[in-house]
Amino acid sequence: MSPFFAFSPLRSGVTDFGASFSGGGVARVGQRTAFGWLPAGVNSSPRISDVASGIRNMALEIIILAAGMGKRMQSDLPKVLHPIGGKPMLQHLIDNTRQVNAARIHIVIGTGGEQVRSALAADDINWVIQSEQLGTGHAALQALPACDPANDVLILLGDAPLVQSGTMRSLLDLGADLALLTVRVPDPTGYGRITRADNGTVRSIVEQGDVTEQENLIDEINTGVMAARASDFLRWLDDVTPDNAQREYQLTDVVRIAAAGGESVQSFVAADPAEVAGVNDRVKLAESERVFQRWVARDLMLAGASLADPARIDVRGKLTVGRDVEIDVNCVFEGEVHLASGVRVMANCCISDSSIGEGSVVKPNSVVDGAVVESGCSVGPFARLRPGAHLEDQVAIGNFVEVKKSHVGRGTKASHLAYLGDATIGRDVNIGAGTITCNYDGVNKHPTTIGDDVFVGTNTSLVAPVTISDGSTIAAGSTITRNVAENALALGRARQVQKSNWPRPVKKS
Repeated sequence: MSPFFAFSPLRSGVTDFGASFSGGGVARVGQRTAFGWLPAGVNSSPRISDVASGIRNMALEIIILAAGMGKRMQSDLPKVLHPIGGKPMLQHLIDNTRQVNAARIHIVIGTGGEQVRSALAADDINWVIQSEQLGTGHAALQALPACDPANDVLILLGDAPLVQSGTMRSLLDLGADLALLTVRVPDPTGYGRITRADNGTVRSIVEQGDVTEQENLIDEINTGVMAARASDFLRWLDDVTPDNAQREYQLTDVVRIAAAGGESVQSFVAADPAEVAGVNDRVKLAESERVFQRWVARDLMLAGASLADPARIDVRGKLTVGRDVEIDVNCVFEGEVHLASGVRVMANCCISDSSIGEGSVVKPNSVVDGAVVESGCSVGPFARLRPGAHLEDQVAIGNFVEVKKSHVGRGTKASHLAYLGDATIGRDVNIGAGTITCNYDGVNKHPTTIGDDVFVGTNTSLVAPVTISDGSTIAAGSTITRNVAENALALGRARQVQKSNWPRPVKKS
């Protein structure tokens, strides 16, 4: 009897094999194995190899192994929550698996699992706890009881986040009893080598410490991703033992067991080693980040954007672009950002959760966060648009101007050194340098309303709540505390006093 039985791994999952499965039609208990109860008749179910003949129409379930502790990350954050492109590693994998139309996604979690579940909770995910870290084979056994034994199962690794849905489909389409995802690398040192029989099928995975001189020349390595029928995985894992240096139950042992049993084991070779690379420390995390950003940059250029340097752009969310968009170096895009046709984003800008309209320009070193910028606008350099900023067409927001929760009308200009907060500003308004809306009284925020065709002189303080009506003029250096009527001139300066022949103070010795 396998030592697995002592750990009762089946009882750690959410489904007992004695229960009915609507997909597989199994309604009664069959034989008992070292892992628990297998349903009667599982060996009569069609296998992955039946796909090629067209007689199989079973559902797909996905298991993601994400229970690793990630000690080498040197972090309190679970490894699979470390971000790539602004999104947790594990979320990338979840999103890609949803594109292959899996009936269910099972994620095995361990240390820090509650944090992972809280961050990535979703209705289509079954969370499974691996209370003891006893190897990848043991981890897979925590989730397999929740799978219909007749269904195909694709097993993925939570710390290999960039495996694409197309690669998953290619692996599933191999038509083998056991399908492996492999890759060829220039230096396979440290990785399990793929050995093959004379007919080309996979025979085994040989770990680095066990390779012969001839096997050491093999450049095809295991990625840890594999697919088979759920009941086959259980049957093979029943023969896995912890006879290795780590004293762990390794999922890779099923390759040898399946091949020795005369079952078809084939591999799909991934085209890009970077797609299947694992992330075990922050160095590998940074490498995967650059791979992801390279892919994003390529997609942006194919969509019509010109990038001054594709290696110096960071997209941490979703960026969509129109035609003839230009993006200079060192720009960061976070959340949901849309750049319409003809937009120019100059160097060192950060744009988050915003929409930039056709022909608008965001000049160097500007920050745009939660804003709507319509067509033909100019923002920056060194401007800041905060959440709730809305610029209509042809607005100019210049250097060191901050706009927060304010609607700015068509053609209005605030060219330098101004703060506009909680304001509604009309069309063709001139905001002079040094102008601020004094919107905060220490407790509450208050609105400022400025009509069309208003001229606000430099160094003006508009003390909210206040309304400046259409066509009015505010003299430079004014503090405005009361409403201003249409077409009026408002002055709010202190009286100037002059003393002739005034002696300056002299520093005492």
